[in-house]
Amino acid sequence: MALAVSLALFLVFLFPICSLVQGVEFLFNGFNGSESNLTLEGASIVKPSGMIRLTNKSHDIIGHAFYDKPINMFDKNSSSYPNASSFSTHFVFAIVSSSPGNGGFGLAFTLAPSPRFPGAEPGHFLGIVNSKNDNNSSNHIFAVEFDTVNGFKENSNTKGNHVGININSVYSVASEPAAYFVAGAHKEEMNLESGDLIQAWIDYDGKTQIVNVTLAPLDKTKPDKPLLSHHVNLSSILQQTMYAGFSASTGKEVSSHYIIAWSFAVDGMPRQLNLSQLPNPPKEKSSSSYKPQIKALIVALSVVVLVLLAILFFFTLYRKMVGFESESLEDWELDCPHRFKYKDLHAATKRFKASGVIGAGGFGEVYKGVLASTGCEIAVKKITRNSIQGMREFAAEIESLGRLRHKNLVHLQGWCKKKNDLLIVYDYIPYGSLDTLIFEPRDNFVLSWEQRFNILKGIASGLLYLHEEWEQVVIHRDVKSSNVLIGADMNPRLSDFGLARLYDHGEISHTTGVVGTIGYIAPELARTGKASTCSDVFAYGVLLLEVACGQRPIGSGEFILADWVMEKHQEDRILETVDPNLDSNYIVKEMKLVLELGLICSHFKPDARPTMRQVVRYLHEEEQLPEVDNWSIVDSGRISETNARFIQLLSTDTITSYQSSSLGVISCNSMSDGR
Repeated sequence: MALAVSLALFLVFLFPICSLVQGVEFLFNGFNGSESNLTLEGASIVKPSGMIRLTNKSHDIIGHAFYDKPINMFDKNSSSYPNASSFSTHFVFAIVSSSPGNGGFGLAFTLAPSPRFPGAEPGHFLGIVNSKNDNNSSNHIFAVEFDTVNGFKENSNTKGNHVGININSVYSVASEPAAYFVAGAHKEEMNLESGDLIQAWIDYDGKTQIVNVTLAPLDKTKPDKPLLSHHVNLSSILQQTMYAGFSASTGKEVSSHYIIAWSFAVDGMPRQLNLSQLPNPPKEKSSSSYKPQIKALIVALSVVVLVLLAILFFFTLYRKMVGFESESLEDWELDCPHRFKYKDLHAATKRFKASGVIGAGGFGEVYKGVLASTGCEIAVKKITRNSIQGMREFAAEIESLGRLRHKNLVHLQGWCKKKNDLLIVYDYIPYGSLDTLIFEPRDNFVLSWEQRFNILKGIASGLLYLHEEWEQVVIHRDVKSSNVLIGADMNPRLSDFGLARLYDHGEISHTTGVVGTIGYIAPELARTGKASTCSDVFAYGVLLLEVACGQRPIGSGEFILADWVMEKHQEDRILETVDPNLDSNYIVKEMKLVLELGLICSHFKPDARPTMRQVVRYLHEEEQLPEVDNWSIVDSGRISETNARFIQLLSTDTITSYQSSSLGVISCNSMSDGR
């Protein structure tokens, strides 16, 4: 017993040590899809363009954005007294003030023991300390501030628009007006709140204990001479593990503070940022008074511009009428994420070569591509306007998926529209779709029960986000195994939002027309044609049974998976339905939970099905699963009648299947009516 206790205590103390990030380096060329690697607090958000906005134009707010893993900041090889490790960081930022010269307050690159700062104050305190703990040695904070407001202490000689090095305080131990060096000692001033993209380098040498801070405009290389160089022994400031990130705040004066890209390394140089395609933050429109002559000139120029615009409008209208217009801008495009250039996607997919096709269907093809600018692999869904999935579904997928952010939903990078080609760009998912891994695996690969159970829990979490946790209710309307994509870390992502519909919370669905895939379509759709969150739950229930049994929802003859599992349940032989490929390598309690939950979710009556929040609680054993209602005995006649009605209402379009570890094998029998 004593040995067991000692071993447990050893593991408790060992785990934090093993989890430290040693010799860390990371690179963010934009932050889209990187939310899982960041801790965002306060007003901080990741914008659709990929920038982090730390603060907005509100007064007295704070924003934090930190790398979410602790970093070991000490050199373990030091023989006597441990030295703080050398580190370097390179980032691009922008400060957009509400009015030129009157913005506030600034941002700071920060090393701190925690990514959270309880009690921190806005304004001059930059969201990292407060009036009581300012300059307290127990803070263990190192910061480099980029401040746009004069120092507030009586003995402070810092002016607005400066760069300062701070130790446990917002009072700088060294500071310089914002500038950069060119041609040796020649110094060029910089305006931090100009709204322009500015590069910053912070380098600390653990041996010499010198910290250098360097600035430059975006189009300049790193100057040879730093703006600020100061001796500071960080060994007495930093703790063993620290968090790296950014803090910003506003006060009576306000500015929007942006981080555009970031690279960081301990004991080495940070990786190079890709500066070629960084987005620009929105500029503030300045207001000023003009002399009458200038106003008259502005009016005259405005008239000229309006005339030119009118000419351009009629010329464009003429080109469109005679068929020369290649692209058009529609209302939904204004609020959607990044629009790619057609030529970039054309090059990424090698001119949409047939050898690059990784999936196909009634909508068109899916191609694998590599973006030349970043080297990132992408999947490009190419839709023709006369296909089954037309403009309405194209817009629906972009409008819904483009604003959704969840680790269990496929990430939409952007889109493109040219002539009759509609293109949607996703992250490339290497393992393809769930149905391929179960029914058409390569090299006799078998998904383990642990992997299957985690996949089911992940998709349940994604559906809960769609139904209850996002700003609107999203009804997917086509939940099925071929729309579940599996990443390299076996993380599942729900995809294909072409049939999705959005509603305000509390609003009743008004969608009519039966859509989806036979085997996953809820029975009530045949009667009302109205999809709801309950119909998504039904499809998820079928998915539960499919994954556990290794059987498709509908087989040859009159085989229906849910009916078969229900029969075995009534005979108290439900485990006979388990996928034989698992070879009894599963946890019986979990398997019975999944099978019985699948039957409950597949109930004939919508109001008898649980919500996705209940489903998630059942799967995590936070709530007791209710007994299974033997609906097949009561409603078998109605089910047969409904199945017959499905055959009358729905037409199927067979979609070609391509074997590929890709954005999913696009293989299904989709229902096209009512799209």
